[in-house]
Amino acid sequence: MMTDIEPIWKEYHDRLHGFIRSRVGDTSTADDILQEVFLRIHSRIDTLKESSKIKSWIYRITRNAIIDHYRARKPMEELPESLAVPETDASVKAVEAITGCVLPMIRHLPDHYRQALMLSEIKGLTQKEVARKQGVSTSGAKSRIQRGRSMIKDMLMDVCHFEFDQQGNVIDYRSKGEGCECDKN
Repeated sequence: MMTDIEPIWKEYHDRLHGFIRSRVGDTSTADDILQEVFLRIHSRIDTLKESSKIKSWIYRITRNAIIDHYRARKPMEELPESLAVPETDASVKAVEAITGCVLPMIRHLPDHYRQALMLSEIKGLTQKEVARKQGVSTSGAKSRIQRGRSMIKDMLMDVCHFEFDQQGNVIDYRSKGEGCECDKN
């Protein structure tokens, strides 16, 4: 397969630059994106299976680079502090008490869910790190974490009644009777 990209540069540089510039409206930005496109072409040229499809392959890389450019530009807005909901002493105490009874519940989960939750929620690993430790795909780890959380939620809902504020935060709880290990102080 082709490894020298100089012929590609010579043949496609001007066309790609015009294509990119027509979509971003700025020559300087088009130059930056074009440079990224050729870096991608250079690093991925070995993945091109059929040299007869090089044009569509190059334009797919170019379109993806333009999309990546617009995604990266999307501004992240911070919410003003005036919208923050202050935590009340009661809600903090309720969450602390519930947190204390979650750990024993986690220990009752099937092994793979328990391990996934312990790694993600207690040790703070990312889903990708959990996947690597458990020898599963990232989506497999995500599923295990979500199912484990769901099982814990079901266990909590079976033994306790919760009161929530308008934002869905726990503000109080009480035992439904047997099975609640939460110690309310």
